Amino acid sequence: MNDMAVLIMGMMVVTYLPRFIPFVVMADRKFSPRLEEFFGYIPYAALGALIIPGFLTAIPGHVEVSIMGVITALLIGYWKGGVVKPVLGAILSCTLFISFGF
Repeated sequence: MNDMAVLIMGMMVVTYLPRFIPFVVMADRKFSPRLEEFFGYIPYAALGALIIPGFLTAIPGHVEVSIMGVITALLIGYWKGGVVKPVLGAILSCTLFISFGF
């Protein structure tokens, strides 16, 4: 094996182990209801951590337009549901806000 293959295999192992070990160690363990509830919030927190910086920098120089687009998407998503309608509504609202000089 050449050095590059060894390096790739090593990176694969050190990337996989931190993901695999918790499943092995915690497989048969029972958690308290309070901790289970806390674990249930982690995906929402991670999603927020990924989305919020993205929408703040989505339209360079127009943070307020990005915020209005997100608000539009949230409102349409709340009332109409789905994924396509909120996204299209946010795109339309951002386009209109930029067109009218916001």
